[in-house]
Formats: sequence, C-alpha cells, structure tokens
Amino acid sequence: MLGRIFTVGGYTLLSRLTGFARDIMLAAILGAGPVADAFFVAFRLPNHFRAIFAEGAFNAAFVPAYAHVHGGRGEASAKLFSDRVFTLLFLSQVILLVLAWAFMPQAMTLLAPGFTHDEAQRNLAIELTRITFPYLLLITLVTLYGGMLNVMHRYASAAGASILLNISMMATLAIAAFFPTVGHAAAWGVLISGFLQYFLLAGDLATHGGLPRFAPLKLDEDIRAFFRALGPATLGSMGTQVAMFADTIIATFLPAGALSALYYADRLNQLPIGVIGIAVGTVLLPEMSRRITANDHEGAMAQQRRAFDYTLLFAVPFVAAFLAVPDVITRAMFARGAFTKTDAAAAGATLAAYAVGLIPFVLIRSAVATFYARKDTATPVKASLTGIAANVALKLLLMGSLAQIGLALATAIGAWINLLLVLGFAVRAGYLELNRAFIGALAKFALSGVVLAAVLWLTAKFAAAHLAGLTAYRDEIVLVILVVVGAMIYAGSVLLLFGPKWLKSLVR
Repeated sequence: MLGRIFTVGGYTLLSRLTGFARDIMLAAILGAGPVADAFFVAFRLPNHFRAIFAEGAFNAAFVPAYAHVHGGRGEASAKLFSDRVFTLLFLSQVILLVLAWAFMPQAMTLLAPGFTHDEAQRNLAIELTRITFPYLLLITLVTLYGGMLNVMHRYASAAGASILLNISMMATLAIAAFFPTVGHAAAWGVLISGFLQYFLLAGDLATHGGLPRFAPLKLDEDIRAFFRALGPATLGSMGTQVAMFADTIIATFLPAGALSALYYADRLNQLPIGVIGIAVGTVLLPEMSRRITANDHEGAMAQQRRAFDYTLLFAVPFVAAFLAVPDVITRAMFARGAFTKTDAAAAGATLAAYAVGLIPFVLIRSAVATFYARKDTATPVKASLTGIAANVALKLLLMGSLAQIGLALATAIGAWINLLLVLGFAVRAGYLELNRAFIGALAKFALSGVVLAAVLWLTAKFAAAHLAGLTAYRDEIVLVILVVVGAMIYAGSVLLLFGPKWLKSLVR
C-alpha cells in the first residue's frame, strides 16, 4: 500500500510543483485584476463540475462496482460494465457541453452575478468559459480510464496526467502575445491539456486493458447498482466543491483581486490535499473494496487506520506552516511581476483561513472510503449536506467583515463538521474503532504540530531581522531556511513522541 501511495503521491507532487511554476508564471503575467478574475471563473467552473461529478462522485460509485464485477465475475463482465458506463458518461457529458455553450450568458448570470456591473468583464468571462468547458468532457473520460487502471494496480499515468495541464498552460502563456489577452492564452492551454491527458490515459488503458467502446444501453443489475451509488455519491462529493463554488459566486461581489487571492491561496492549500489526501484515498478505496469483497473486514479497518497515520504524518507540517508563516510563503511564491506584495498579503491571510480546515480536507477521502467500499454512498451525504449548510450560512455572515478570508474560514469550518460527522457515523456502524492508540496518535500529532508552528514563527522573525538588508530574494531565502529548520524539528519531534518502532511498523 505504501509503495502505491508513493507512486500516486510522487506523481501528484510533481504535478503540484509544475503547477506552482505555472502559477508563478500566471501571477507574474496576469496579476490580480479584472482579466485575472474573469479567467479564474472560466477555469474554476469546469473544474468544480469535474471534482463533483468526475473525480468525486464517479470514482466513489465506479471503482468499488468495477472492482466487485472484475473480481467476482471476471474480465468479460467487467468489460461489458465499463462499456455501458462509458456510453452513458459520454452522452451525458456531450449534452451538458452543448447546453453550456448555448446558455453560457444565462449561466454566467447565475454563477458570477457580481460581473453584471462590468459588461466587458462579463463578456470576457463568457468567452473564456466557452473555451475551457470542453475540458470537462475530456477529463471525465480520463477519470473513467484512471479508475479502471487503478483497479488493475496501475496508478502512474492517472496520477501524472495533470502535469500536462501545467505544461500546456505554461506553453500558451509563453506565447500570450499572440492571443487577444493573457486570459485567452491560459484558457486555450486548459483545453489543449484536456486532449493531452485523454490521449495519455487512453494509450495506457489500450495497452493494458482495452478501451471501453460504445455499447447498447441496458439497465442491468450492475448498472442500476452503479446509479444507486452515483446519486448519493454526487451529493456526498459536493461538500468542498459547493463551498468553493459559493466562494466563486460571492467573491464576484467583492473588490477586484478577491477571486485571485482565493485562487492562489487554494493552490497552496491543494498541495497537501492532492499529494497526501487524494493520493492516500485513491489507493485506499480499491484496497478496502477488495478486502471487503473477500470478507476481510478487520484487514479493511486496519488499512484505513494506517491511511489515517500516513495522512496526518505528512499533513501536519503543512498545517503548521500555513498557520504560522503564510505571508512568507505567498510572498516567496508569487510576489513578482504584476502580482504585488499587497496581493501576496491578501493571499497569505486567505491561506491561513483555509489551513484551519486542512486536516479534514486531507482526511475526508480516507474517512468516506469505508462507506464507499461497502457501496454505501448514502451515509456520507448526511454529513456532507450538514457541512454545506453550515458552510454557506457562515460565508454569508463572514464575507462582509472578512471579505475572501471569511469565505475561506467558512469553508474550513464546514469541512470540520463534515469530517466529524463521517467519523461518528463510521464508529456507530462499527467500521471504525476510536481506541486509545488512535486517540494517543492524534494527541502526539497535535503536539508535534504546535511545536513546529512555534519554531517556524520564531525562525521567520529571526531570519527576517537578520536578512533585512537584502534587496532581492529575501523571502525566497527565508522560505528555504524555514523548510530546512522545520524538517529537522518535525522529524525530531515525531521520532521523540512516536519512537522508531512506530515508524518502522508504519513503513512495513
């Protein structure tokens, strides 16, 4: 399991690093103004749908079903099942794309109502979204192919596909002078990357399993079970995405630059979510599905506990850093070119608010896996809808006084509500045991995080005072110092609190 997590996490890390290079380039060229806000609406809308329907709901419903059919009745039945799902998925996405193209002005009125006061910005957002929206069709097929490959224990191409998004956008940004605006260049980069990702996954699957083909639609028992799981899974996966979607809508009413601050803060926040939370959840779901299909419920529970340990071990340093020194991080990463230090300060404050909910952000995929692996996609919906309700209510309360920082903080609180309810449902159903070892591990992780945050804050103050004379690369040097010092302190505290035996058992 650990090797597979490192495979997914390693490629995801490479994706995030190239993503940072893309965002540094995007910030320097695009900045944080009206054109940037229009592009981020165009970029986020198809990605919200992708995260809800493709990566979230679809994976939750399809992977356990495909693993069950593949393991129980063989490759021929699994092939027929995947063919029918592919046919339904393709047709539904084509219909959605046509409707989106036809009714984009009306959709923009609903999804970015704050743009109605600026006709030029609204028209630009509509034009850019029409360019980026076909990305949803392509990436949905990529998700189907990736789910099939994951059941075959092939994780690399699906995990590394998003690297192509970053490379494609950097390529079009490099020739932005040939486009009407920088926003157009970035939007075409998104669309081109969709084709590149599709051909990468299609090639891998064609070589090792065979691509799905169009098949006559027939609602057999496998397809009906898939749809019974898909509906609740769609609602269950909407929690974080509805929160982000609401951020996009509400932020269009805030001063120019609010959407950009949310975007860049979220990009940093997504590093541990993608590299740790999604990587662990991606590997855990088919692993638990196989064990539960084999009636090994104790083994499934042990794998989930181990997944929690992996996730917290790697996530705690990010929480500490994002809460203690967010301003240093955003200045070092983005404050250059058209993106000013004032813009970086706004993004840093927003990052700290997001970090309040980083633990539930990274744990939720592993927490709901115990339900999804049992084909129970309905139970997590109760937690998700409760979290959404609290989230949206808090956004409306906090946006006036805290602007985009209030939006991020509301998202964090909603994530905590969602996670705690999911864990409570799992304990009540007997799927998770909160024993003394589990509670003790949580306390040790919390203590190590507090120590690390204090050290990072003090080190940042000390380094800033002693490097005040530098006129260039001061923040970058401070960030490197923080990484080195933080790594040593955190490694030492984990070794001291948990002991070498725990680390060895985790690796085994």
